[in-house]
This record gives sequence, C-alpha cells and structure tokens, in this order.
Amino acid sequence: MKIANRIKNLGTETAFAVSAQAKEWADKGNKIYPFHLGDMNMSTPQNIIDAANKYIVDGKNGYCPSEGILPLREALAVDVGDKRGVSYNPDNVSVQPGGKPTIGKFIQAVMNPGDEVLYPNPGYPIYESQIEYHGGIAMPYSYDQTITGFAIDIEKLKSSITDKTTALIYNNYNNPISAESSRKEMEALAQLAIEHDLWVLSDDAYYEILYDTKPQSIVNIPGMRERTVILYTFSKKFAMTGWRIGAAIGPENVIKVINKLNVNAESCTNHFHQHAMVEAVNGDKSSAKAILSELRSRRDTAVSGLNDIDGVNIAIPQCTFYLFPNVTKIMERKGIASVAELQLGALHASGVSFCTRDHFGRPQEGETEFYIRFAYSGISVEEITEGMSKLKLYFESSD
Repeated sequence: MKIANRIKNLGTETAFAVSAQAKEWADKGNKIYPFHLGDMNMSTPQNIIDAANKYIVDGKNGYCPSEGILPLREALAVDVGDKRGVSYNPDNVSVQPGGKPTIGKFIQAVMNPGDEVLYPNPGYPIYESQIEYHGGIAMPYSYDQTITGFAIDIEKLKSSITDKTTALIYNNYNNPISAESSRKEMEALAQLAIEHDLWVLSDDAYYEILYDTKPQSIVNIPGMRERTVILYTFSKKFAMTGWRIGAAIGPENVIKVINKLNVNAESCTNHFHQHAMVEAVNGDKSSAKAILSELRSRRDTAVSGLNDIDGVNIAIPQCTFYLFPNVTKIMERKGIASVAELQLGALHASGVSFCTRDHFGRPQEGETEFYIRFAYSGISVEEITEGMSKLKLYFESSD
C-alpha cells in the first residue's frame, strides 16, 4: 500500500528535532541548557486555572459550536479590536485549537493550487509547509540586518509579486528574528497588499510580548481590515502553550470558510477551555504582567551573555522571546563550515541547545552569513547565566 504523494510536500516544525537531539544527550547524563524551543516553564495564571477547573466541574465537557462559544467570541472581538484600533463583532471570530491551525485554514480558504503566497524567511517553518502541502507556491521574502535588528527587504518582496500572488503572510514581532516593523515598513506592506489585491495573514502570536514599545497592527491601516486575518493565540502572554487554544479573526466571508473547516477538522475547540479564556481576556492581568517582567529579565541576561562572547554582537530586541545572533565570525575562528556542525558541537561541549537559521525555512540564494536562534522562554535567569558562560568557552576556542 502507498502513502499519498502530497505528504512529500508537508514539512515539520524543525525545532522539535533539536528537542529530540537535546533529550538524547540529556539521557546520557549530560546537563542541558534548553534554548531550542519556544516553550515556557512558567505557570499559567491561577485565575485561568481556577476558571478551567470550575467549568469542567460545571459540565462544560460536551460539544459546542464549531465557531466557538459566543461569550469568548464576544470577548475577543472587543479585546482584539480595541487593542488594534478597529471594530469587530463575534461573527469576525473563529475559535481555534491553538494558534497554528489558523495558518493552514487561512491558506485553504484563500489559496488555490498553483497560487503563490509570500511568506517571511527566516520565519516560522509551518508557513512554508502549509503553502506547499496545499499545492501552492511558497515565495519567500527576506530581511536585512540593521544596527537595531532586522528590516524587511521591501524591494525584494515587491519584485516577487506576480499575477499568481494571492496572499501575504506577515509576522510582525517575528519568530525567529524578533523583527519589529516601523510604521513606514508596515504601511509599505499594506500599500502592496492593496495595490495587488492580496489577502494578508497577520500572525500576532507575539503581539503583546513587547517590552518598551506599544504594539502596532497592519489591520488598522485603511483598506486592510477587509483583507486581513489575524492569528491570535493565548499561548505566549499567558504561558499556555500546552492548552492549545487561539482564534482566527477577520472578515466574515473568510471566517465562515474557516468555521466550515473547523467542522471537518476538529468539530470544535475544547469546551471548558473556552469558558476559561473569557476569564483570561476579561479577568485579572497582573500575572500576565509578571510573566512579561520575567521574560525581560531573561532577555537582558541572555543578551549580556551573548555580547560577552568574542565575535558576537546583537541589539536588544523589544519584542518576542528570541535572540538571533550572527555567528559567522565564530565559525570562521573554529574552522566550521556548517551551522549544523556548530549547533551539535555546542550541545556536546557546553550542553547549550539552540536552533539554527536553517530550522526556519530553506536558506535563500545568496545568503552568506550564519545565524542561530536562542529562545529564553523556557530557561531560568540562573541557568541562562551558567549556560552562557559554558557557551563562551566553546565559542571562543579555536577547536
């Protein structure tokens, strides 16, 4: 018997492969400093836990509407709209079992086989995977490194648009590079989307993981609300990665299609979790602020540790919980030609486990610099300090 040919086009979230590698090394008795996966080792706020317990005891354990329960859709419509300066109603909201399902459902809703979809690269690898799995052509756009971080190469993106281009995936507050668009950059993207009549997926997974700046959304630029679907997730700001609940928020016509896909994919999202999320949206936010404060401490410690390594120099990102240092000089000093070799060498020499640029989309033609990614959401300040000191020894050695 044969497996369907289309499975060959399905990628994976490659950070999990690094997790397996780290586990194998740990199982041999070695200490691991886990910077590889954007998971969180902090507790979900107690008021949310209490609400979930209450609603499972109250019998919210059966099927519910495929689009999500009305109280949660109402709460999200108000909260997401108010924070982005636009108006939504419950019919603009489709509750999802996590943030990731919105990617595939958006693509199924707006892309025909053979259509082209622009996506950020480096970027979340599931974009590339879902475009190609559903028969589309994945068209990467890239970033230029600046003294303050990374900026989209607008001219390259513009030159990639053809009459087959149907959608643009935009991840402001980007995983893996923590890129934050200026208003000018955001307006340039909006202009291209409007000019070429493109759908836009605004991946807002890290929309509220900002340290010293206020979030901005492409959806409130005139002409964008009616063509933009927001990927919303509770996972990051409330330390709920394993709860698997999020939402797609956008124009009613595409949300109706996504609701139909919900019926076919999972019937509905976890019932009692949805009721608990009403508390998450409308309830006490002090624990979420404490999570952000802890992430700031970890960021500052990790940035300091990396910048203390000869050959590494990174700016302090104002968003997400990722660092994306250039390690070209490190590799030259060590005589290493493959960033995968550097990654494995660091794991075995120091116990520090991280991802590489290659885990976030296929490298593009002409790339000459090498990068790695650190996630500091699942490791304590003390372990960051200890791990960085061990990594420094390995990176600064010539063998």
